Amino acid sequence: MSWFVLVLSGALEAVWATALERSEGFSRLGPSVVFLVALALSMSGLAYALRELPVGTAYAVWVGLGAVLTVLYAMATGAEAVSAVKILLLAGIVGCVIGLKVLG
Repeated sequence: MSWFVLVLSGALEAVWATALERSEGFSRLGPSVVFLVALALSMSGLAYALRELPVGTAYAVWVGLGAVLTVLYAMATGAEAVSAVKILLLAGIVGCVIGLKVLG
């Protein structure tokens, strides 16, 4: 269950990071509320996962998934350029996250 919650929390990290950018310095209410809710849920999920998982592994997975999903969303919406090198590097992060799960 901790791994499931951790992965979900990593996805919520991408939500709050994207909402933070869209809040335009907290000047827009909707994205600011999404940011605060997603941040609270993401941190709560990470805290829950840390009950059973080592902090180094859990944090690396949480940050890695959040970063990958944030970049993929930005690429999908056209906010960031797509390149083969970026895709390869993102796949490397995903591979490392999977490796941490398999070794854990």
